[in-house]
Amino acid sequence: MDAFFAAVEQRDHPQYRGKAIAVGGKPGTRGVVSTCSYEARRFGIHSAMPSSLAIKLCPHLIFVRGNFAAYREASAIIVQIFHQYTDLVEPVSIDEAYLDVTVNKKGNPSATRLAEEIRARIKAETKLTASAGVSYCKFLAKIASDLDKPDGLVVITPAEAIAVLDALPIGKFHGIGKATEEKMKNLGIQNGKDLRGLELNELLKRFGKAGKYYYDIVRGLDDRPVVTSRVRKSISMERTFSADINDADQLRQYLHSLSENLSAKMKEKGFKAWTLTVKIKYSDFEIVQKSCTAKRAFHEHEIMLAQAKNLFSALYNTSRAVRLIGMGLSNLDWNEQKEERQLTLPFFNRQEYILTSSKDKIF
Repeated sequence: MDAFFAAVEQRDHPQYRGKAIAVGGKPGTRGVVSTCSYEARRFGIHSAMPSSLAIKLCPHLIFVRGNFAAYREASAIIVQIFHQYTDLVEPVSIDEAYLDVTVNKKGNPSATRLAEEIRARIKAETKLTASAGVSYCKFLAKIASDLDKPDGLVVITPAEAIAVLDALPIGKFHGIGKATEEKMKNLGIQNGKDLRGLELNELLKRFGKAGKYYYDIVRGLDDRPVVTSRVRKSISMERTFSADINDADQLRQYLHSLSENLSAKMKEKGFKAWTLTVKIKYSDFEIVQKSCTAKRAFHEHEIMLAQAKNLFSALYNTSRAVRLIGMGLSNLDWNEQKEERQLTLPFFNRQEYILTSSKDKIF
């Protein structure tokens, strides 16, 4: 979808149409831009940019709090449209998905014609525009979908793949972030052609296991199937403060609310976790976090809070002010054991939930 959140706001609020708007926190609240309209992007504004910087680049920028119920409603309509063409739909996010239409419900052998039809349906039913990429693999379809935004359709055939990839700036390759882009440019890799000039051994030496991925994608090799369901691997919640906090007791109170909310979400969705992480972002934006793993999977608020406090005490530098605190759970266990469902006891053995290993990670 094109500037999805901002597009929904402009659709639902005529006063925003044709104007530079950003969905996100207002300047002065330490907010960031979630999505911005194309009118705003002309000023260099982009997602994840601090709102304070965005307003400097575009003083007339309009900040919108956001209506996530409207975004979910529009997304649900779009997904329903997808499933009228194929059941092989892999959602990537609320506004993006892969579709495998090799065999489709319309019996149409042309993926390009199907993409055109789907885009037209989306526009007719939601009043929103979508850009589509069509190719023989997921990586190239993703690249193609970004080449002619907004409201575009790009097809990359097998015969065209290498030429397109050779000309593509290295920062436009999906899966190459800012840090890797900078490293590659320092090595003289400016585009796909430069990257393709490196042998596999050299890429493995420079980039580790990711080197094989870079070697393949620059040659248009990607055999990943469209996956119709994904098992969530982690869940986290964070709290960014309007003013820095250097009171340990106050910070522990936020851990209390985070653990309660996470526990409720876990019980609602029916999963447990093995690993818990506490994250702190200091006022100078340095991020530190500490993780540990339990002997048994857990979802109880009391367990999470007790261990989060232990991690916090080991992690927190009392001489520094904190901008953000967060709690994350990983190594999720979606097997709500049938035995436990049949017999749920109103007590637990705390000893079994003592977290046994820990690891520091500093970014």
